[in-house]
Amino acid sequence: MAGKAMRIGTRKSVMALAQTSEIARQLTAADPSLAVEIVKFETMGDQDQTGKLLDLGGKGGAFVAQIRDAVREGRLEAAMHSLKDMPGNEDTPGLVIGAMLLRDPPTDALVVRDGVTLDQLRRSRGKGFKIGTNAVRRAAYVRRLFPEAEVIHFRGAADTRIRKLDGREMQRLPDGGEAGPADALVMARAGLERVGFADRIVHQFSPDEMLPAVGQGIVAVECAASDWDTLGRLATIDNAASRRCGEAEREVLWVLNGHCNSPIAGYAVIDGQEISLKAAVLDEANDRFIEVTRRGPVGCPRELGRAVAFDLLARGAADVIARTRPLSH
Repeated sequence: MAGKAMRIGTRKSVMALAQTSEIARQLTAADPSLAVEIVKFETMGDQDQTGKLLDLGGKGGAFVAQIRDAVREGRLEAAMHSLKDMPGNEDTPGLVIGAMLLRDPPTDALVVRDGVTLDQLRRSRGKGFKIGTNAVRRAAYVRRLFPEAEVIHFRGAADTRIRKLDGREMQRLPDGGEAGPADALVMARAGLERVGFADRIVHQFSPDEMLPAVGQGIVAVECAASDWDTLGRLATIDNAASRRCGEAEREVLWVLNGHCNSPIAGYAVIDGQEISLKAAVLDEANDRFIEVTRRGPVGCPRELGRAVAFDLLARGAADVIARTRPLSH
């Protein structure tokens, strides 16, 4: 395989390029003769910074579909994705995840504009403040942590969102209206670190405060299932712990048939020869969070994810997911 080239497709955001550059670094460290070419795509989710992801085909349609098509058509050998953006409730015929990198911190973080403090938000329970996020999951946890805050729809690349926060810019809404300006944002800690804004974090939410999204913090590399050369190369950078945790978490999405608007969270941790998985379905309509934690053998991550998902179903998760599933999808 020596001396070959690999074309890796990615979104063109600062964060996506940083993630793809790390894949290239690891691949060339494993094989210095490999020439890696990073191919940039402007996906529908990047072009439309206003609309709801659901209307763009969910995260899969918004951020993943165009790059996947290029792999299937042979224009790329591989595609970089954030695992949390990859739909977990559908098959991807002809494609497989060839590598999952060592997981970055999976937790969420709070960023505030000048003049706002974490103490103010806590003491006021959020009253009088607008907190921006696009994620259904984050919005649910924000409403639990800061019950009197106004949660507003807030999209864009990580660096763009920070600029809008600092500039006190209004956020355009899918219906043509505006919201904001935001006083604070909830964002992924890893994303903030990758684009150089780690110093803006005023609070890192623990998994108990805000359970991460399934796959959050894991960079995944997808390729054609029949491309043995690329699969062999990606195997050299695959992280076993990330893969086991990612498989356990994604099995929950698969069993629950979670769509892109589902209020589902899940986070797995390896402890010696065991893996612990906590997952939740957030039922805001009835002011309850259905949470399940289980442990199992580290070598059986999918079986653990399945067991946790069945526990969630037994506690009423299917009804919650059905209520949040749009009629047109």
